[in-house]
Amino acid sequence: MTSTFRAGIIKTLTVPLDGRSFSGGLPSFLVRDDVLCWTRREAGLVGFGEIARFTATGPERFLEADIWWRHLVIEADITDSVECPGTGPVAFGSFAFSKVSTHRSRLIVPEIVVGVRDGRAWLTQLTFDDGELTEAGALAALQRWLDADPLEADPLDTDPLVADPLVADPLDAPGVTGLNATGPGASAAGPGSGNHPGVGLAAEPAADVAPKLETGSLSEHDWMAAVAAGVAEIRTGKLEKLVLARDIVATIPEGVNAAEILRQLAVRYRECWTYGVDGLVGSTPEMLIQVEGRTAQARVLAGTLDRRDAEGMDGPPLEFAERVLAGSEKQRHEHEIAIQSLTTQLAPFSEAMNAHSEPFILELPNVWHLASDVKAELTEVEGHVPTCLALINALHPTAAVCGTPTTVAGALIRKLEHMDRGPYAGPVGWLDAAGNGEWGIALRGAVVEAPDTVRLYAGCGIVEGSLPEAELAETWAKFRPMLESLGIKS
Repeated sequence: MTSTFRAGIIKTLTVPLDGRSFSGGLPSFLVRDDVLCWTRREAGLVGFGEIARFTATGPERFLEADIWWRHLVIEADITDSVECPGTGPVAFGSFAFSKVSTHRSRLIVPEIVVGVRDGRAWLTQLTFDDGELTEAGALAALQRWLDADPLEADPLDTDPLVADPLVADPLDAPGVTGLNATGPGASAAGPGSGNHPGVGLAAEPAADVAPKLETGSLSEHDWMAAVAAGVAEIRTGKLEKLVLARDIVATIPEGVNAAEILRQLAVRYRECWTYGVDGLVGSTPEMLIQVEGRTAQARVLAGTLDRRDAEGMDGPPLEFAERVLAGSEKQRHEHEIAIQSLTTQLAPFSEAMNAHSEPFILELPNVWHLASDVKAELTEVEGHVPTCLALINALHPTAAVCGTPTTVAGALIRKLEHMDRGPYAGPVGWLDAAGNGEWGIALRGAVVEAPDTVRLYAGCGIVEGSLPEAELAETWAKFRPMLESLGIKS
């Protein structure tokens, strides 16, 4: 493990941003490609700059990060006039999916954080310097970060706060999300043979500026063969479920605009948690664990239906989704495995727990999911309430992104996928000094690998009744949020 920061005690100042308006909510601050981001319904946290960083690999990466963070904040000089989750010292993080991955998991402590929650907005400045922190100095520091990129308008003005606040329970009943339009810019031909029905040319852009898609570690044919091999292993009784992922690579000659990707995802996928950490960008519908005080919550997804499958069907689309998803023995079995996985792992840390007796339909612009929310009251373990990262260490990977049994599924993933997932399907989110935090699973996302290159990931839960062609089509539905945000018609 490694860490970088200047010697000394971390100092933080958190002040309210009362009387200030953010046009478009928190996404109005997504102006830089290196921004740290966690936002849902125009609220959440956005970070600028970096004063400290921790990295690690291996099976102890979560616990090593937990120790590093607690040592960093235990003697911190904290001035906080807002005092709610996400104020004071905050770190954003992204962790590798696999304990054998070469990808370095990381926690990043920003210089400036803007937060919005429950109708309240605040600004936090963090430093190792000895000088006095003031509200005027914090506002000036934020403006310096914003002024580093050309803006049409200053997101800080003097109107009343109009940001759409986070609700008190961020895992409340889902609603239909807003826009389902494709992103701006040219579209591109599909990967492989170029004849996939989900991706095609909508216009005739110049060849040297048209985005291009290519297969990643496996061709579509080879990936479907991997799915078939996974189903064969399940039929032997060695495991119940396996999650197989695939990657594609998008080349954007005009350059990747990470800030624009985050803005589009935040607007289109308001029921998801849009994240940006060190080149990892995406919008996940799945909450691994959220901790506020002694209360922990999670949102579990398993069972997917492409909304395009309802085109031409009689009756309301939601009724179609309920019939196909909730009425499918395969989909319900996959969902039950995922719920059992999470609740079993969370139980030792909980004195009380409840989960939906029946999954609900989560509506997103690209797909429907079977979803269940889980809520637990945490108990003390060895004299203290477990931290976010201690819980993640126990919960990850769940059956929703790995399979069950975990050890068997993990080994089969490494054998069949032929790639290192890196941060894909790993925990991504934030934590504060009080032990609060939100950690989603890095789904519906991509890694910016070069100024003009993005690697996208998507995976599917494989059970005994899975069909390779159907699973391939599901990956394209899950690629759609990122493809649209890149300006690629899908």
